[in-house]
Amino acid sequence: MFPKYDVIVVGAGHAGSEAAAAAANMGSKVLLVTMNLQNIAQMSCNPAMGGIAKGQIVREIDALGGYSGIVTDQTMIQFRMLNRSKGPAMWSPRAQSDRMLFSQRWREKLEATPGLDFYQDMVKGLLVKNGVVRGVITGMGNEIEAKAVVLTNGTFLNGIIHIGEKNFGGGRMAERAATGITEQLVALGFESDRLKTGTPPRIDGRSLDYSKMEEQKGDDEITGFSYLNFERIKPEQQRSCWVAYTNELVHDTLKTGFDRSPMFAGRIEGTGPRYCPSIEDKINRFAERDRHQLFVEPEGWNTVEIYLNGFSTSLPEDVQYQALIKIPGFENVRVFRPGYAIEYDYFPPHQLHYSLETKQLRGLFFAGQINGTTGYEEAACQGLMAGINAHNYVVDREPLVLKRSEAYIGVLIDDLITKGTEEPYRMFTSRAEYRTLLRQDNADLRLTTIGYDLGLASEERFQMVQKKKENIETIIKKFNEVSVDPIDINSFFENVGSTPLSQKQKLAQLVLRPGIGAKEMIDHHDGLKKDFSHYHEVEIEQAEIQMKYAVYIEKEREMVERMGQMEDLEIPASFDFSRVQAISAEAREKLKKIQPKTLGQASRISGINPSDVQILMVYMGR
Repeated sequence: MFPKYDVIVVGAGHAGSEAAAAAANMGSKVLLVTMNLQNIAQMSCNPAMGGIAKGQIVREIDALGGYSGIVTDQTMIQFRMLNRSKGPAMWSPRAQSDRMLFSQRWREKLEATPGLDFYQDMVKGLLVKNGVVRGVITGMGNEIEAKAVVLTNGTFLNGIIHIGEKNFGGGRMAERAATGITEQLVALGFESDRLKTGTPPRIDGRSLDYSKMEEQKGDDEITGFSYLNFERIKPEQQRSCWVAYTNELVHDTLKTGFDRSPMFAGRIEGTGPRYCPSIEDKINRFAERDRHQLFVEPEGWNTVEIYLNGFSTSLPEDVQYQALIKIPGFENVRVFRPGYAIEYDYFPPHQLHYSLETKQLRGLFFAGQINGTTGYEEAACQGLMAGINAHNYVVDREPLVLKRSEAYIGVLIDDLITKGTEEPYRMFTSRAEYRTLLRQDNADLRLTTIGYDLGLASEERFQMVQKKKENIETIIKKFNEVSVDPIDINSFFENVGSTPLSQKQKLAQLVLRPGIGAKEMIDHHDGLKKDFSHYHEVEIEQAEIQMKYAVYIEKEREMVERMGQMEDLEIPASFDFSRVQAISAEAREKLKKIQPKTLGQASRISGINPSDVQILMVYMGR
């Protein structure tokens, strides 16, 4: 019934969808196995992509040739560039999507991908022979052979849903949990643990009074996520979100359910996400605050369903309702679905190679929440990398490993493996030491060539980036050559509150002034407007960023070069860390557990100090 596949991807969430697309587009024969084909790339929690650091990840996925950015742009109902008031390293795109349309478009993209098959069933185990994965066993007893398997099980592994004192098995509301895989892997020597995440109630938007809330409109300019040129919604078409607030009455009502809370009663063993706590956790941890912000987010173009961002909860349903009706604007609220928490199995990521292949079993790759992460974006980028490297494994090619200086994706994977995680891992710009280099605006310049060489980024995309690079270099060259006369530009400077010129000055010097944008300066100078009219706004903006932040960019490049020396010092695969008696027992234990490939990786392991690294260098020299 089934042919032998190159790669089987288990799970069709954000990680599984990207993994299947990547492996198939690179030439593998791929089977995507999921428990419900109607829920491909389901937005299980909030109907949005991007945000702080997450937006950078989506742009990196797009630059490499993944689909998340394209699908988001095709299904967005609102777009915002966050942190515009800060430096470009902090700018982060975020989009609200139409939940149903998002899943539909993803399925259409996958069905249009040559070499990709689908099958609906639960995977209950793996076919393993001599320490190598050979395929999967499904719930209906089918044995399907493959050269590599990618597990992207999300929250489904032994998932338990909690609502107050009620709990039942499930990987998502109204969907059953997946069983069998954890037990088999633990028997094979894997270490597993439990994590917890939660989701807010879904609300009938017709029952809300928006006059009591603050309107949050989308941006006047829609940049989007994908670097490809295609039609997006117009700014005036965007749907608004709304901001509401809890109050002390809401908090007091929620507290009446604490004695029935599965979190406080200890029925939930898994650790929840630190940076996305439940509403009961927030009012418990931040008792001094008399209100918390809530975001009222529409689920799509043609639905009244609302996602109440910031009100994640697993309290009893009656307590949730009584608290909701005390929020201004929610007095007559109707609830479509209560909030709930879900507990699930994950496998601590120190058990992975940097390719996301497991150390215990050859040909087995993990991606997404199975590795302890939270968020669609973190899952999608792992899926992309696992799909790329599963294909590379099948064709006996070296794995693709992105460095911390190359991508947020590299930061994420390096963090997971060297530092591990005991709570759901979320990406922040602060986790990246080279964030001036890793901006959302230059992901295409950083990564498109890599994607093109892999066969994922198209010729069209590659040529666009080459042209963009040339144009940026030309713009910077012109800015360093062209001088402007005070009489032609001083009216502009006076309007923006900048000191007028007393003599001619090069454009490159003027753009360094605080609050002076290259495009605005060009637009207020007829001669410059003519000279730069054939360049795209994004090219002018990119050139401006490179000129304004040249000193900081150069400093980070120098730091990358210095650290690169450590990254290039490989630790032999046969190196016995237990022989290094001059370092602490804790350091030896962690080195043996994680098995770093280079001294740079060893230096980032929690508990390894600089003297330990120097001692390792001495031993390697021997």
